[in-house]
Amino acid sequence: MRDLLVAGGGPIGLAAALYAARAGLDVAVREPRSGDIDKACGEGLMPGAVAALDDLGVLPHGHPVLGVRYLDGARTAQADFRHGPGLGVRRTVLHGALRARAAEAAIEVDHRPVREVLDRGDHLVVDGEPTRYLVAADGLHSPVRRLLGLGRSPARHRRYGLRCHVEVAPWTSYVEVHWSGAGEAYVTPVAEDLVGVAVLTSGPRPMPELLAQFPLLGRRIAGRATSRTRGAGPLRQRSRARVAGRVLLVGDAAGYVDALTGEGIALGMAQAHAAVAALAEERPERYEGDWRRLRRRHDLLTGGLVLATAVPPIRRGIVGAAAGVPAVFDAAVNQLARPARTARPARAAR
Repeated sequence: MRDLLVAGGGPIGLAAALYAARAGLDVAVREPRSGDIDKACGEGLMPGAVAALDDLGVLPHGHPVLGVRYLDGARTAQADFRHGPGLGVRRTVLHGALRARAAEAAIEVDHRPVREVLDRGDHLVVDGEPTRYLVAADGLHSPVRRLLGLGRSPARHRRYGLRCHVEVAPWTSYVEVHWSGAGEAYVTPVAEDLVGVAVLTSGPRPMPELLAQFPLLGRRIAGRATSRTRGAGPLRQRSRARVAGRVLLVGDAAGYVDALTGEGIALGMAQAHAAVAALAEERPERYEGDWRRLRRRHDLLTGGLVLATAVPPIRRGIVGAAAGVPAVFDAAVNQLARPARTARPARAAR
């Protein structure tokens, strides 16, 4: 019988499997999709995510990111990362690097979805396969979360994300966040000749229509070839609990606030580390408290900013306020950028 089965072979699921293998657990991954999986995301890794990947021996190719810059017309606010650079990296490149590392660690990936989870007390039976524990890292609309009835009613204020790539040499080594009444447009350098453009908005609309709301950005990328647009949402997802017996939820499957502050990978990897540490000590219940602790600063900053930007007069003053109190903006950015303090290191299974 395996020690652990991970549902979801995206970056967070593979990170959980790598942490488990390092802790001496017998682990396998269930992921119905094959190849390098793409999705709509900003593709900017905070320094905390870069440090966590480096700790796992994963070094994807990308473009260094020095900090975050807010723009709204003539107003600009900028904060440099103080905990090392971030990294702009294509989602497919990131996933490919994690897949290669998992293959080096001899982690089995079974290309089937999880359809049934039965709790037998001292173990689980997942689609007929016995395992001591299951970690669900199967994304924003987690099938395992739904299967176990752990979801909560959706938030009334819904936001969506769309992303494309533009064939142009990056004009900056910062993640640029362009603000308008339509939403926020994130520009991330991901290669020497490519930038990613992601737009967060309250209603999904065609990408050209959304980009027309950002004149400065529009002039930068006018006439350039763009890739197919990918979308995701609604972004706000909630769960009733993160631990259900021998099942633990990590990453977006455990709940998601918004992509506004861009720390999804860093936070998800910290959760994966904490979940595996709890399982290695055979104390799955401990993960709930660790999850809440890891989410605290994210919920405070991201949730507060999302609520504030829903009010038009406040939204119009965001960039001006950030520029007017640069020390506060710098502190907020670096709170989100610094490496998360995870649970105690996962120990080798006894």
